[in-house]
Amino acid sequence: MVPSGRSFVRAPGEKVLGDRGVRVQHASFILLLLSAAALSPVSAQQAPRNLTVAAAMDLAEKQNLDLVAARAQRAVTLAGVRIAGERPNPSLSFGASRDAPHENALIDEPLEIGSKRERRIDVARQETALTEADISALERRVRRNVRDAYFGLAHARAATVQQADAVKLADRLHDIAEARFDAGDIPQLEVTQSELESARAHANRQVAEQEEKVALSDLNALLNEPAGTDWDLGDALSAFAALPALADILARAGSSNAEIARIAQEVKIERSREALLEAERIPNLGLQFGSDFNAPGVGPHSGGYEFGPRGQLSMELPIFSHNQGEIAQSIANAQALDDALAAARRAADSEVESAYFDLAARQVQAQLYHQAILPSSQHLEEMTEDSYRAGKANIITVLGAQRDVRQAARDYLDSLLAVQSAFSRLEEAVGASLD
Repeated sequence: MVPSGRSFVRAPGEKVLGDRGVRVQHASFILLLLSAAALSPVSAQQAPRNLTVAAAMDLAEKQNLDLVAARAQRAVTLAGVRIAGERPNPSLSFGASRDAPHENALIDEPLEIGSKRERRIDVARQETALTEADISALERRVRRNVRDAYFGLAHARAATVQQADAVKLADRLHDIAEARFDAGDIPQLEVTQSELESARAHANRQVAEQEEKVALSDLNALLNEPAGTDWDLGDALSAFAALPALADILARAGSSNAEIARIAQEVKIERSREALLEAERIPNLGLQFGSDFNAPGVGPHSGGYEFGPRGQLSMELPIFSHNQGEIAQSIANAQALDDALAAARRAADSEVESAYFDLAARQVQAQLYHQAILPSSQHLEEMTEDSYRAGKANIITVLGAQRDVRQAARDYLDSLLAVQSAFSRLEEAVGASLD
């Protein structure tokens, strides 16, 4: 019997695969899977996304976790305003006694007289404004950190490119040294020196590549982006923002500096507390009302009753204490805060002036490196290399010239980063965007 659905008759031209053929098919399938697995990370890897410094600021404004946590405090302070507006609850009491009347029920309601509730609400609202000032100060600090991290990454990438150029210079010098050694012009020592310089250049490039990864990680942490996110910053370091006039910057700092804004808000809170203490000098009124029950009389015409209303008023007498010490303390605190505010204004002006002139000096330094120092060092290196190739200079001279040009390039990159750091410092001192 032949099972249905299965035939043992071979069609003409059909080939039967043996065990070897099956193994070949399995091996081919496994190779295909391995190839797909090896290619999948490449295909899944995303191209770097364009990112300007303004876009980085916007991302941090929306996604930075420190800002998210700080903004959650708004709900806390708003709840404080609701708490300040609450009115005191009445209390209900019930008593029973063997004496007449045998039972009583009373409701006690404290009544606030004057503007105490409004003053409490005003204090809570001023504290809400202080929270907003703290959030604004944190936003400015995050803005500076993002700017520093952004240009730190740009600097690290430029340093990697610079180290790659240094590798090319060292390898080219090594090739020249080997050619001259083969021609019998120089001793083996100079070839060894060029090999050492080339090895040092390759090691420095690897270090620069790792530092670039660190800078990228720092930026992604501030932006709350995945660690593997890559960014295309373009030529970010070479762009300088135009400097406004110093008088305009000082005027802006007076109204937007974080420390000035915080102390000014603390002064407002202290004034509100003083007004609340003044309002609390008026004592509250205690109102009680209720009823007595079951007060039977003895004998006829004894005045017994089953139900009888009762009421009571009470008030604290502000004879000895009426917030005189608290008010004096609040006045003293306000005066101290006024003095601190004046000091903060002077310190802010000094910080803005210092940061302004520092930024101007850094810009001049970067321009000098770009226009004079770096081109001159590059030209000198090319001349010494040509002289060494022609046999008119020794390798020590060439190595010195290459080190000089690398140092000039590093100093130029550092000067560009110093410009951006000085700009960040000035922007934080002012307390507002200067872009």
